Amino acid sequence: MAEYMDRNEAVSKIIEVGRRMYAREFVAANDGNISCLIGKNRVLATPTNVSKGHMTPEMLIESDLSGNRLSGTYMPTSELKIHLAIYKNSPDVGAVVHAHPAFATSFAVAGIPLDKPTLSEAVLILGDVPVMPYAMPGTSALSDGIIPYLSGRNGLLLANHGAVTWGRDLTFAWHAMEALEHYARITLYSQYILKQANVFTQAEVAELQRRRAQEITKESGNED
Repeated sequence: MAEYMDRNEAVSKIIEVGRRMYAREFVAANDGNISCLIGKNRVLATPTNVSKGHMTPEMLIESDLSGNRLSGTYMPTSELKIHLAIYKNSPDVGAVVHAHPAFATSFAVAGIPLDKPTLSEAVLILGDVPVMPYAMPGTSALSDGIIPYLSGRNGLLLANHGAVTWGRDLTFAWHAMEALEHYARITLYSQYILKQANVFTQAEVAELQRRRAQEITKESGNED
């Protein structure tokens, strides 16, 4: 199940992730957005037209899963629809991050998926990363178009736009964005500059996934 963060903790974490995102140049100007669940029908999210590197607590907005603003004086981002679509269709997801990191976005602009299993971390954190066909930002075509891509992965490239990652909590969703950008950079170097990339076999991928499932079971305290 998704993890609900305490509201005060969520405010602090969103601001921290926003500053990291801006410092690492995963966004420019007022780009990008971040959200997390703070209740069954409560989402805390970044507003529109605010630099993610210079946010303050009062700038964040709270909405329900239908997009109705519950608190906050700033306007919600038009791309909140992406976040809400993911929450409503993925009950295990507790946070979503959308950004425009240079390497991953370059693959999105080129229409090239990151779907070759070459890094164990990418296999474990992301799964394969396809490219969703272009849809106008802020529209239902974009948020509805994401739905078929959610199962079995934690990241997606948006054609001519950027990337979106998600996970059980905000730390995982942010780490998935970092892993996606690292994966894109290594893929560019290995496949397109060195022109050599060794790919895991299906058996090796299955073993990685099996071991990760064991780790998750241990972390959750469900192992006998």
